[in-house]
Order: sequence, then C-alpha cells, then structure tokens
Amino acid sequence: MITFLKGHVGLAPLERWEPDCWINVVEPSDEDARYLTRELNVPPSFLQDIEDVDERSRLETEDDWMLMILRVPCKVDDTIPFITVPFGFILKEDIFITVCHHRAEMIQDFVLYANRKSVRVASTWDLLFRLFLSSSVWYLKYLKQISAQMSMAEQELERSIRNEELQRLLKIEKSLVFFITSLQGNDNLLARMKNLKSRRCFFDEELMEDVEIEQRQAQDTVRIYSDILSGTMDAYASVISNNLNIVMKRMTSVSLILMLPTLIASLYGMNVPNGFEGAAWGFAAVILVSALVSMVGYLFFRWRRWL
Repeated sequence: MITFLKGHVGLAPLERWEPDCWINVVEPSDEDARYLTRELNVPPSFLQDIEDVDERSRLETEDDWMLMILRVPCKVDDTIPFITVPFGFILKEDIFITVCHHRAEMIQDFVLYANRKSVRVASTWDLLFRLFLSSSVWYLKYLKQISAQMSMAEQELERSIRNEELQRLLKIEKSLVFFITSLQGNDNLLARMKNLKSRRCFFDEELMEDVEIEQRQAQDTVRIYSDILSGTMDAYASVISNNLNIVMKRMTSVSLILMLPTLIASLYGMNVPNGFEGAAWGFAAVILVSALVSMVGYLFFRWRRWL
C-alpha cells in the first residue's frame, strides 16, 4: 500500500506524488513495485534488498540514488515476541521513499505523533532522522514490554518451575539477540551517515544528537536485559538440577529404608531351620523387628538430613 504525505508542520495526506513529499510503502504489492520502478525509476535491486528479511543495516548508492536500510522492531506472533525487520529509505533529489514489507507500529505512530504535536519537518533529511529517532524509541517501548514479560515469567517460576515459563524466557532471549544485532547495525549506519560530507549541510545537529542519545540508550538497555536474562536462565538451570538431585536422594533413601524389612522377611522365609518355624509368635516377631529396623533407618536418615 502506497501513501503520499507532505507538510512542514505535521504530515498531511496527498492523493498523488509531489516533489519533496514522503512516499510511504507498507507491504508493497506487485502493482506498488511496478509504480516505483516504472514511474519513479527506482532501481529494482533496492526493492529486492529491502524485501530480504535478513538484510543488514547499510548504506548504498547507485547512480544518483541512495539506499539506506534500517532495522526496526516489529511485533509478530507467539513464536517470538518481537523481531526486527528491514526498513528502507530510498532518496534521490526531490524523491523520498520508505519501504517496509511488514506492518510495523512505528510508522502509524510516527504519523499520528507528528500531526498531534505539529512536528516541523524541515527537509527529507530531517524526516529521515526523525524516523531513525522513532525506531530507537520503539526499541525502548518494546524493551519495557519484554521487561514486564520477564517479571511475569520469573514470578511463575518462583511458584513452580515448568517448561512453559522456561520456554517463554527462551523466546524473550531470542528477541533480545535480534535487538542487540540490529542496534549494532543501526549504530554503524548512523556513523556512516555522519560521514556523508556532501550532505552534512542538510543535517540538524541537535536532531542527530538526539538520535545518538536514544540509540545509545536502547543499546545499553538491551544489553542490561540480556545480561539479566542470561543470569536468570543460569540460576533456574541450577535450581532445576539441584531439585533433581534432592528428589533422587530422597528416592534412594526411601528405597534403602524399604529394603531393610524386605531383607529380614527374606531371611525368615528361607526354607531352612531358623528357630522360629514352629513358634506361634514368630510372624509377629518378624513384623516387630522389621518395623523397629525401619524406624531406626528412618531416624538415621532424618538425622543425616537425607530425608
């Protein structure tokens, strides 16, 4: 789907393309791709790179066109809570295009925020850095949700260690790995953009500084959460192993206690003279001795804290 937006204060929708407007393409169809390549002469290789879900953050130029790929966070199904997807910027003189093959919340939220706060968009580069800043903010928003999910899973694990909570923590760990890798790539892209001396005059230094601050904060936060989650997973792995050892120790102790009366009954039941075969009280004596020996064994194991 293609939408055209333009405005120095806020972002107003347009019916068709105008110079210096923002062409936002979300989940492009074949018709949208044909419009970009035939009407605007966008290199087809740019669109193919953006479509690749594993494409890394980078900057590339071809003729007069410039392509920048930014990794942005995106919420998906229950398989993994959050992933990152490529978000492409395609620039050429008075053409500014963004392409994303996933419906990320960042774009819709940015448009609503710009209109609600009457954000001034001075140029296409100003819009580009604001979108870059919005992506870092959404990393932080999703990290807060990840932190809440981690707390819920830990509370459940404190009550009872179950596979479901451990699997939930494992999925969160995958999301954090995606975030760490993507934020590192975005940081490299930002450093590359700062070295564009030919476009430096178009940059808003204060806005670029805000982008750097949010980017660093997102990187630091995701590293902290990743370290906490790794420590939590290691701690619960140790707890599970310790609980297993305790269960095995108790089962072994119970088996040894039950073996004592079995041994006495086996000796009494042998087909050999033992002095009790003709006694009327022989069976009761065996039961009594078995009970006493079992009680002594139980008290011994309790004293050694094996039960």
